Amino acid sequence: MSAEPRAWQRMLSGRRLDLLDPSPLDIEIEDIAHGLARVARWNGQTSGPSAFSVAQHSLLVETIVGTLKPSAPAAERLAALLHDAPEYVIGDLITPFKAAVGMDYKALERRLMTAIRLRFGLTGREPEALTKLIKRADRTAAYLEATQLAGFSLTEGRRLFGQHKRFQDIHLEPWPAQKAKRLFLRRYQTLHKALSP
Repeated sequence: MSAEPRAWQRMLSGRRLDLLDPSPLDIEIEDIAHGLARVARWNGQTSGPSAFSVAQHSLLVETIVGTLKPSAPAAERLAALLHDAPEYVIGDLITPFKAAVGMDYKALERRLMTAIRLRFGLTGREPEALTKLIKRADRTAAYLEATQLAGFSLTEGRRLFGQHKRFQDIHLEPWPAQKAKRLFLRRYQTLHKALSP
């Protein structure tokens, strides 16, 4: 008789997160920041001495959301910062691989995202308008990363991610993991404080 495969991850905080049935009580922002700062975007295929991390990408997306919607409340900005938070345990699968894996991956990612949102005082499901706003910012970030760091031509970037002239003044340089973690946590703390009455 074989044992059930292990479906939980031990975190540095000591938490044990069940990936199949994640509880908001087992999620800590320090674990998310630590993991995202060490997960490379573009499978690490970016220029520079450090990988361009999901933590840095998350900060970029949150900044773009603020530019697209200056009136966005702290809850929406926090949702943008946490939009890829499940990747702290499941990694950043590139879009073509996500498509190949299929719906099981998306269901796992959705369960984790719901637990994360609840843990940090957001609604379990994101309003559709906010999802669209974050997706727009995410595509803008992807265009900037692709054309500045991942070897895509401007033409290829526009074809895959759309036109993003408004953000051409953003210059990206990958940060070391510790810097990405520190700045991610700092921004989280600012937004979380703004949520409190």
